[in-house]
Amino acid sequence: MVQETVQEWALIVDDHPLFCDALELTLKAVSNVQNMSAVGSMEAAIDALQTRSPPALIVLDLNLPDVDGLDGLIKLRSTTRLCPIIVVSSMCDNSIISGSLQAGANGFVPKHSRRAVFQEAIQAISANEVYRPPGYVETSPRGDGQDVVERLASLTRQQSCILELICDGKLNKQIAYELSIAETTVKAHVTAIMRKLDVQSRTQAVLVAQKAKFSNVQSEPTV
Repeated sequence: MVQETVQEWALIVDDHPLFCDALELTLKAVSNVQNMSAVGSMEAAIDALQTRSPPALIVLDLNLPDVDGLDGLIKLRSTTRLCPIIVVSSMCDNSIISGSLQAGANGFVPKHSRRAVFQEAIQAISANEVYRPPGYVETSPRGDGQDVVERLASLTRQQSCILELICDGKLNKQIAYELSIAETTVKAHVTAIMRKLDVQSRTQAVLVAQKAKFSNVQSEPTV
C-alpha cells in the first residue's frame, strides 16, 4: 500500500531515460511520493532494494536489457514480497496483462496512458486493490502458461536465483560455490523448487522457467 512517510521513495525500473523523466513527473503529480529513483536494469533494481529502505512503490517496464519476458517481474517480486509493483509496458494485450498480474504485479498500466490512468492505478493500489487497465478482459479459464507463472512467482528469492543458475547449466557444486552456500543447502533448495514447480527433474524445471518468456505467455488463449 502506498503510504506517506518522511523517507518515502519510489523506484522506477526502465532503460529509457526520457520516459523515466516523464514518468517521474507523472508520479509526483498523482501520488504523495516525491522522491524518485530511476534505474535501467534489473540488476540495478535489485541492488537498490538491497541497499535502501523498502520503496513505497515500484514501477517496472518488462523490457529490460538483463531479463527476458516475465523473468524480471518474478525476480523482483521474489526480492520484495510486500512492496506494490505497477507494470508499465507498451506490450499490453490481455495475455501479457494476465501474466503480469499472476506473477505478482499489483497493477498494469499501458505505457502511453494518460495521467488520469496512472492516478487511478495509484488510488486502486492505495486501497489494496489490483489495478487492471480499461479494456482488459479477464482470461477464463486460466491457461497453463498462467499457472506456470504463478508457480514461478511462489519461489523465494534464493530459489529463483538457483533456478536461474540451473537454467545456465550449472551443477549443484558450481551453484554452491557461486552463492557461497553448502552443497547440501543447494540440494534442499532444488528439491523445494521441483516441488513448487510440480516437476520431477532439473530439465523439467528449466522447461517450466522457459514458459515465462514473452513468446510463450503471448501464445496462451486470451478468451
